[in-house]
Amino acid sequence: MIAIEWLYFIVGLILGLGAATGATIYFYQRGFSKKAQVIRANMELAENEAGKMIGEAQKTGENRKRELLLQAKEEIHKTRMEFEKEVREKKTELQRERNRLDQKEESLDHKLEVLDQKEEALDLRVTGVQELEEKARELERQKVVELERISSLTVEDAKNLVLDEARQEYKHDMAVMLRQMEEAAKETADRKAKEIIVGSIQRYAADYVSESTVSVVTLPNDEMKGRIIGREGRNIRTIETLTGVDLIIDDTPEAVILSSFDPIRREIARITIEKLIIDGRIHPARIEEMVEKARKEVDATIKQEGDRAVFETGMIGLHPEIVKLLGKLRYRTSYGQNVLQHSIEVCWLAGMMASELGLDVMMAKRAGLLHDLGKAADFEMEGSHITLGADIARKYKEGPEVINAIMAHHGDVEPEYLTSVLVAAGDAISAARPGARRENLETYIKRIQKLEEIANSFVGVEKSYAIQAGREIRVMVQPDSVKDDEMILKAREICKKIEEELEYPGQIKVHIIRETRVTEFAK
Repeated sequence: MIAIEWLYFIVGLILGLGAATGATIYFYQRGFSKKAQVIRANMELAENEAGKMIGEAQKTGENRKRELLLQAKEEIHKTRMEFEKEVREKKTELQRERNRLDQKEESLDHKLEVLDQKEEALDLRVTGVQELEEKARELERQKVVELERISSLTVEDAKNLVLDEARQEYKHDMAVMLRQMEEAAKETADRKAKEIIVGSIQRYAADYVSESTVSVVTLPNDEMKGRIIGREGRNIRTIETLTGVDLIIDDTPEAVILSSFDPIRREIARITIEKLIIDGRIHPARIEEMVEKARKEVDATIKQEGDRAVFETGMIGLHPEIVKLLGKLRYRTSYGQNVLQHSIEVCWLAGMMASELGLDVMMAKRAGLLHDLGKAADFEMEGSHITLGADIARKYKEGPEVINAIMAHHGDVEPEYLTSVLVAAGDAISAARPGARRENLETYIKRIQKLEEIANSFVGVEKSYAIQAGREIRVMVQPDSVKDDEMILKAREICKKIEEELEYPGQIKVHIIRETRVTEFAK
């Protein structure tokens, strides 16, 4: 180390730095060497301290590890103990249940033995009672024979003697009894007379039966048929699409036949064609305008028919919506019978019977008029006409007697009021008249409705119309939901569902119609 210092000193002298410079270097090197010694000493101390800290950390880690292992073992032991305790409790509970079942079984066996013993004792008693009854009858015969011998009278003679004495003694009581019997006979006769009146009402028959699924529109000439068909059939397609009615144009001279199970659709189509014939301008845009006008006219007719029914029956205070629904019944038939006329008839019959029986005539007439109100909504809403009618009556604050009469007129619920019984009787009277109804039409209409419901149940179907007496159905699909290449699959799906859910003669043709319209205005 000293040799290095002297080496620096000599180098300084050689380089001509002078004695001062060499001395400076010499003493600087001496200070550096001391600092290096201090640093090395500090590093050794730091290494020693680090070694001690690492050792202590290792010991601490080992201790912590042992503590965690002990805690884990304690937790495992505690969990095992709890599980074993729970298992023991479950076993104890199951044993108690088993013991209870064994006790119940023993109790049942004991009861069965007791019942068998009682049955045997009862058989013995029955046998004893029969023997006693036989002895009693024998004693009774002996007693009668002995009495006849003593009194010198037969049983019949003694009975007549007692009756004669009773007649003399209780003559007044017999008179009172006779008067009571006469009053009872009068009440029975009055009730019988009312039954005769009701029977005579049953024989009442009105002169209407509506059985029509087609309408005929008279044309001024056969040339008009071509104009109705239009170029490439566009006019007739537009009419059928907008109204849902099938137009039958055949060899019938100066006539077009409209076919549809829905009378409202058929009436709209009839008015539309008559207006087009009068106007003379027949094209798709004009057809749409006339269809809208025809719908408004039919709505006005529905209101007028409702007002007529209310005025004819004298039912005041009905809600305007109920009056409108009554008007819709003008276009509704049930087994070929017009429902509005049927409701009016039931109204009068129920009122007449209520008058004869001393009941509330107006309430009976009101219930009779509204009993089939649900049939005005069963085309648009789900449910039977009974449920729909009761819901409508509740909605427009009709009384409980009217609601119960609607619910009970087909026997679905028990009648709670006499009015309900009268309405049910009036409904049966009106429907039971010879020729009043035909079941075939109702079955046909239900099949047509089911056909449209099946088509409407598919996604993307906007509306559907059953035509050609249910042999065809036209399905209008939404152009945004159903593409052209999907129409074939949609038609097959509808056909498959119709085959699965519907019974029908022959075959049904399914038409899928997809139409996109664009409208713009030139200004």
